[in-house]
Amino acid sequence: MSSIVRGARARARIEVTAAIKEEARRQLASDGAARLSLRAVARELGMVSSALYRYFPSRDDLLTALIIDAYDSLGEAAEAAHAAVTDAAPVERWVTVGEAVRGWALAHPQEYALIYGSPVPGYSAPQTTVPAAARVGVLLIGVVRDAHRSHALEVPLLSDELVPEAVRLATDLAPDLPPGAVAALVAAWAQLYGLVGFELFGQFNRVVEEREPFFRHAVTRLAQGVGLR
Repeated sequence: MSSIVRGARARARIEVTAAIKEEARRQLASDGAARLSLRAVARELGMVSSALYRYFPSRDDLLTALIIDAYDSLGEAAEAAHAAVTDAAPVERWVTVGEAVRGWALAHPQEYALIYGSPVPGYSAPQTTVPAAARVGVLLIGVVRDAHRSHALEVPLLSDELVPEAVRLATDLAPDLPPGAVAALVAAWAQLYGLVGFELFGQFNRVVEEREPFFRHAVTRLAQGVGLR
């Protein structure tokens, strides 16, 4: 087989894969992840199911690809925003990452719901999703790490009962950081996505009207809770 033929086939596979994902995202938006069906995707694309299975052997394989794409898109947005403020103070870098997460979520509500909304019945995300899912967390750890190295981190205190868990978290996530900082960072990471989810899924309706300044204030407080000064 010539290299030209192989190249044409590779391009065709990339194009068909992209079309499958795009149709799947459309169905996610209209029907939700729980109702995603390979047969329905194939039907809308004018493909027989057996042909689609050569690209994604199961619904779970397609969901995993969509989840990784969503995490990578979110990570790229956060990394691009952070790259523009790498010389700023730690709190501003933290807030910039948070605002990038919020901006991406508002622009991609269905993808955000897929990765941070209700679990899909019968689906368990494989380990292959972890590197993409960790991209925003790695950025936030980097902000805290830089602050710690420059003596701009006030390590939060820990209760005695939390010390063992904080040590475990630090060992797993950032062995070079104090356990108190890592425990606070994990809590702040969860609260960041909680803030975004409340806004995106309507829990702030008739409660918070000025969403952008409220979010910036809340994320700044999260940075301070981690110990960034």
